[in-house]
Amino acid sequence: MIRELVVVSGKGGTGKTSVTAAFGMLAENCVLCDADVDAADLHLLMAPRVQRRTDFMGGSKAVIRKEACTACGRCLELCRFGAISGEFVVDPIACEGCGVCVDLCPERAIDFPVQRCGEWYISDARFGPMVHARLGIAEENSGKLVSLVRREARTLAENKDLQLIITDGPPGIGCPVIAAIGGATALVIVVEPTVSGLHDMQRVAELASHFKVPGLVCINKFDLNPEMTGRIEAYAADRNMRVTGHIPFDPVFTRAMIAGQTVPEYAPDSPAAAAIYRIWREITSSPVMNALGIKHFSANIE
Repeated sequence: MIRELVVVSGKGGTGKTSVTAAFGMLAENCVLCDADVDAADLHLLMAPRVQRRTDFMGGSKAVIRKEACTACGRCLELCRFGAISGEFVVDPIACEGCGVCVDLCPERAIDFPVQRCGEWYISDARFGPMVHARLGIAEENSGKLVSLVRREARTLAENKDLQLIITDGPPGIGCPVIAAIGGATALVIVVEPTVSGLHDMQRVAELASHFKVPGLVCINKFDLNPEMTGRIEAYAADRNMRVTGHIPFDPVFTRAMIAGQTVPEYAPDSPAAAAIYRIWREITSSPVMNALGIKHFSANIE
């Protein structure tokens, strides 16, 4: 059985991707998946070599065929987004792809072609195979693309006989996050000790509970606000969520990113790296993961 560990956070900037990349380095025989398609950046640390590139076809946009248009003005009346000019030309940026003008044009003069919204890739990364994607600027259907990259990651794991997928999930609780956590083996929620951090963590925890996905908690920069760290621990205990560890504030995170390396690679003896080692051990030995038979995924730690 293939298991998937999804790393998420209530907002961006919590250190989620750095933690995911470190797990990818420490894990044995896994597929990495970057499901944060709106702002993908795991590739910056993984240096993937693209082996397969595929267009992602998402939503549709209206296109008026001039030769069939009688300039009756019906589409101008119907469009609530101001996407159609007086010359009956559709602005693809303003068009929301609702399709009302297409369905109600009396002359059937409006086409509705599917658009290319981005690309997705299968790559060989520094620590193994990787599936990732790039969504176009201001494009929609990110949830659909998240589902696609997760599905391809599972197919890749099956083909290569690998039993673990580590996924860098999107931040927040919207459609992309829902697409990223459904059916996952477990979540690791990365949280910072602030009032907003606790609030965001609560929303993610409620979402995970709704989809019946077990949650684990990782507190980053825990030493900046010990009182709030205590409140996060108390909330996790109330929700029966295991706190896998605490990462101290450490500038090595930023220096490692600039160097294009994971924290354990860049500074293996740093306090942050030591914390990540402990967290990975906790995750792979936690009851959530142990009950599903993945204890044998051990860290590559000297």
